[in-house]
Amino acid sequence: MGRFLLFVRRKKNDALVVLEYINKVSTESDNLTFGECEFGITEDEEVGIIETITKSDNQLMLCAFIDDKLVGQLVFRGGSRLRIRHAGEFGITVLQAHWGKGIGSEMINYLIAWAKETQIIRKINLRVRSDNQQAISLYRKFGFVSEGTITREFLINGEFYDSIHMGLEID
Repeated sequence: MGRFLLFVRRKKNDALVVLEYINKVSTESDNLTFGECEFGITEDEEVGIIETITKSDNQLMLCAFIDDKLVGQLVFRGGSRLRIRHAGEFGITVLQAHWGKGIGSEMINYLIAWAKETQIIRKINLRVRSDNQQAISLYRKFGFVSEGTITREFLINGEFYDSIHMGLEID
């Protein structure tokens, strides 16, 4: 993995570490679906989320660490019903100090390999702010294609932003 370690999270005692990370990353970017102090998940709720993901065969939580510090996270949630369990959406974050180090790419690589291995996941979806060209380029590098634009999906400081929905079909 190079300069960082990538782990699939499976321990409920990781909940506090994850929440502290989310609180930090939410202050660093307006490209997320939540801002500072908006995540709204308690430690007990995060424990439940980690347990649910751990027990599921179509969900995944990845955490990237440098020197025992959480610096990146990817969460993929597949559908809960039989007709949609083959598809899901992921969100990805990396602390700003670690942008451009390949952490996001490594997590996306892992997600795609995991999806193929499961033989359950046949479609990976994401949404990205339409003006986040760096992220859009990264997703295209992995084969994600634009599938549509949703207008006014984000409202940040009184200004609307569109999102592009992208997808990757898994064979």
